[in-house]
Amino acid sequence: MSGIEWRYLAFDALSVAELYAVLQLRAEVFVVEQACVFQDMDGADAQAMHLVGTLQGVLVAYARCFAAGEKFVEASIGRIVTRSSVRGSGAGHALVEKAIFCLFQRSGAQAIRIGAQAQLASFYGQHGFEKSGSPYMEDGIPHIEMLRSV
Repeated sequence: MSGIEWRYLAFDALSVAELYAVLQLRAEVFVVEQACVFQDMDGADAQAMHLVGTLQGVLVAYARCFAAGEKFVEASIGRIVTRSSVRGSGAGHALVEKAIFCLFQRSGAQAIRIGAQAQLASFYGQHGFEKSGSPYMEDGIPHIEMLRSV
């Protein structure tokens, strides 16, 4: 989707307003929309790089990215989320592509692991991720680890 402005920031570079928008979007989608009560603020945000995508000043896409060894042995992407108003526009694909690009730009080409909601496995498959391991339940939602090899 064109028109999204991307920023890739360390936790302490996020403004208070940006952090609030990130937490609000994550709660809107992961807690309210998906009816999943879980501890979103897990203490890992400070170690992550944050990819924020805004459209006309509104946060519409977000992911947090971790260097290898922080969440998994491999680099990883998590909390991948788009606002409902941009779903179906290609914003989710743009978000995943940009997150991969940012990880590669920062640390070179490398394997990336994600813990994906199982229903989205084919979506992530379009970006080179392959199922790795057995399905598991996380916060009442079926998940599967997926790996994108170099």
